[in-house]
Amino acid sequence: MKQGVVMGITAYRGGKPITDELELQAYLASLLRLENVGLLLGAGASCSAGGQTMRMLWSRFLVGSSVEADWLLSKGFITDDEKRLPLPPLPPPAPGVPVVPTNPFIPPPVASLPNFEVLLDRLEIAILEWGRQGSSELVQAHKVRSALFRAVVNAATLKEDWWKSPLGADLADELSAHRSILQKLTAARQPGQPAPWVFTTNYDLAIEWAAESVDLQVINGFLGVHSRRFSPQSFDLGFRNAQAKGEARFGVYNIYLAKLHGSLTWKEVDHSLYEVPASEAWRDIDEFLTGFADKLSYLVLPRAAKYLQTVGYVMGELLRRFAEFMARPQTALIVNGYGFGDEHINRLIRSALLNPTLQVVVYLPEFMGDPAAADLPQTVRRLLALQTPRLTIVGGGSRAFTSALANDLPDPTVYDQELADLRRRLMPEKPDGTEDDAP
Repeated sequence: MKQGVVMGITAYRGGKPITDELELQAYLASLLRLENVGLLLGAGASCSAGGQTMRMLWSRFLVGSSVEADWLLSKGFITDDEKRLPLPPLPPPAPGVPVVPTNPFIPPPVASLPNFEVLLDRLEIAILEWGRQGSSELVQAHKVRSALFRAVVNAATLKEDWWKSPLGADLADELSAHRSILQKLTAARQPGQPAPWVFTTNYDLAIEWAAESVDLQVINGFLGVHSRRFSPQSFDLGFRNAQAKGEARFGVYNIYLAKLHGSLTWKEVDHSLYEVPASEAWRDIDEFLTGFADKLSYLVLPRAAKYLQTVGYVMGELLRRFAEFMARPQTALIVNGYGFGDEHINRLIRSALLNPTLQVVVYLPEFMGDPAAADLPQTVRRLLALQTPRLTIVGGGSRAFTSALANDLPDPTVYDQELADLRRRLMPEKPDGTEDDAP
C-alpha cells in the first residue's frame, strides 16, 4: 500500500488510501443514514475533557506509586518492560494537586503496556488466595490494589468542579466535541429509525454530561427517578415527539449508553446495582482519592472475581447488547479513542465483521499509513489484513480523537443540499461523459 495523507489525515478503506477529504465526509454521511448507528469510545475519547489514555494512566502510576510498582514486579504481576515504560508528556496538574516529579533515569522507550483487566484479575485472585492462607502478603496487596484503583479513578474524574455543580459540565468547552458528535448522530436519524448507541469502556461521565447539556435523554440501563436500579429492559425503550409532523419528525431525542466496564456512579446495594447522582458519588470519591478511605464502592472494574458477585450479570448484559447491535443489518460502528486493549471487545468486533452489512470506522492516532507497523495493536493489524471495504481506518496523529471525529461528521442540514453534489464530484465519469453509478 502507498501512504495517503490528506490535510493531515491518513485514511484507508478496504486497503486503499482515501485521497480526498470530501470522500471521507461523504462516506460518513452515508453511514449516518444507515438503520443502526453506534459509537465505541475508549480512554482517548475523554482526553479533551481532562481524561487520560491508558499509557498516561500507567505512567502516572509508575511515578506516583513506585513502591507499589516495585512490589508488582517482584511478585511477577508485571514485566520489566512494563515497569520501564517511558513517561509521555503529562498535562498540567489541577489547582491544589502537588506536582509529581518525573524520573530522568527511566530507560529507553519500550512498547509494552500491562492489560489493566488482566492485572487486576490476577491481583484479585491472589488476594482471595492469600486471605484464605493468612499470608503476610495480604496487607501490601490491599495497598497495591487501592493504588491501582486510585490511578483509574483519578483519570476518570475529569474536572472536579463538574461533580460539585448541579449543572454538571453544562456547556463546558472541553466537551464541545462530545456534544457535536451526539447532536450530529441524533439529528441524522430518520423517521422510524432507532436512536444511536454509545458503547464506552470509560468510567467517566463525559457522555452523560454532554448529552444533558443539549437536552438529550440518556437510556443507560437504569430505571427510576430517586432510586435508579439497573433494569436492562430500559434499553428497549425509545422517545419520540408525538406532536411533530413532516420533516420535524427527523431526529431522535435520546441515546442508548452502555458502559462496558462500569461507571463511577454505579453502586451495589443489597445485591442490586444502583446509579446515584454525581454530587452524591463525589463525596466518597473525594475521600478515596485523598486517602481518607481505602475502598470505593462506586467503581465497577472488569475483573474475573466480579463474576462471583451479584453485579456480574450487568457486564454480561451490556456485552450482549454490544454484540447484538453489531449483528443487526445495516449497521455502522464508529470507534474513537479505543486502543484495542480489551480482548473481550476485540473478539466481538472481529466476529461481528462476519455480518456482511456491518460498516466499521476506526479513528486511531498511531496509524500513519503502514498497516503492518509494529506499534499498531495486533487486532488492528489483523483487521487491516482483511482489506475489506467495510473497514475504514483514520489516523494521522492526535487529531484522530473526538475533535477530529466531530469535524469529519457532516452537519445533517447539508445532507440533502450537498451530499448528492459530493457524490457526483467523487464518482468517476464513463467514457461517454456520464457518471458511473457505483458508490
